[in-house]
Formats: sequence, structure tokens, C-alpha cells
Amino acid sequence: MRTLIAGSNGTVGSAVTLHLMIRKILLVCGILSSLIWLGTDIFASLRYQGYNYPFQPISGLSAIGAPTRPFVVPLDIIYSVLKIAFAVGVWMSADQKRSLRITAGLLVAFGVVDMVANFFPMHPAEALGTLANVMHSILAGGAGALLILLTIGFGASADGKWFGFYSYGTLLILILIGVIGALPFFDVPRIAANQALQWIGAGERINAYGYMIWMMALAIVLLRIQPIRLRREDRENLVDPGAAISKG
Repeated sequence: MRTLIAGSNGTVGSAVTLHLMIRKILLVCGILSSLIWLGTDIFASLRYQGYNYPFQPISGLSAIGAPTRPFVVPLDIIYSVLKIAFAVGVWMSADQKRSLRITAGLLVAFGVVDMVANFFPMHPAEALGTLANVMHSILAGGAGALLILLTIGFGASADGKWFGFYSYGTLLILILIGVIGALPFFDVPRIAANQALQWIGAGERINAYGYMIWMMALAIVLLRIQPIRLRREDRENLVDPGAAISKG
């Protein structure tokens, strides 16, 4: 009988350890995806001769005709896949917290939107009102901005007050930058002339970099707090293997 209980304890412990390892790998994907996106944007902007970092949009690096497009698009797809993997890790970490499950769903949606946006690149040679550029603006601009705000808003409850304050502070900054960044779009003559909008690159990057840093912070928070809970459950299961069976 003792041998049977010991075997059950070992099986439960191994299952929890495997579950913890998979979740850890998936959460690390959140950090890797953000680092890949940040590195791609910085490196590509340095490789693109004549590219004006604060005045040109991020999409210009993957636009039709951009010399950096063959470099940026594959890394964008890798970033999106890793973000979806991270979403699975967030879901596994959610336990009974509904807001984190919603966050995971939003991350999946954002990853899919990012991948689809690669099939609708910006066409700099065409007017901003063409179908191709409008579709790109909807996917990479409007939908992306909305998903960023929703993801941070629901993910703010991941770990205590400090992370909530940080998340809501990030939200406030992103909204303010978004409002300021929208002002150039009222410059109708410049848009009609298909000219670059002032400081659009800087505004986009403040928002995008803020989101990437927040996503890394979320991954670190979940990596820090979840193993503690799992180890506690593991110890409880070893003491009472029947509890583990009833939970399963």
C-alpha cells in the first residue's frame, strides 16, 4: 500500500513539474517575442538608409518597396507565433482569474491580427485612402491600438496593486500619446499631398515600446508568482494524494 501511495505521489509530482516547465517555457516566449520585436524595429531602422526614425511610421520598415521588408516580415511572423504561445502560458497561469483568461484571449487575437497584417503591407507609392493602405491602417493601426489598450487593461490585475498601478499608468501614457499622435491626421492638406505626418514614428514607438515592456513585465510577474502556488499544491498532493485525484 505504501509503495502504491509513493508511486501516486511520484506521478503527481512529475505531472506538476512537467506542467510547471511547459508553462515556464510559454511565459518566456512573451519575453522573447517582445525582445525580437524591439530588436527588429531598431536594427531595421538602422539598416534602412534615409529612414527617418521619429518621423516615419513603423510600417514603413515592412512596406512594399522597403529594402528592410525581407528582413522584417519573417521576424514579425516569429514574434506573432511567440506571442500566441505566450498567450497559452497566460491562460495556464490564470487559475480562476477571469481577467487573465480574457488577457490570454486578447493576446491570441493580437497575434493573429499581427500575422494577417503582413498580408496587407503599406503601399507608400499609393494614396493613403486606397484599399490596401486602408486595410493596413485598420489591422496594424486601429485594431492593434485597441487590442493593446484592452490587453493591458485586463492584464492589470495579474499581481497585486503595484502591477495594477504600473499597468494603469502605462495605459494613461499610451492614451495621451495616442491623442497627441492623432492630431496630425487633421492636417488635411498634408494627407491629401501624401506627405509624412510629423512625429508619427516617435508616437507609434512610444506606444509600441510601452506595450512590449509591459508584456515582458507581465511574463516576469507570472513566472515569479505561479511556481510558488504550484510548489505549494505539489506539497499538499504529496501529503494527501487523494486530494490530487479529486482535483483532477
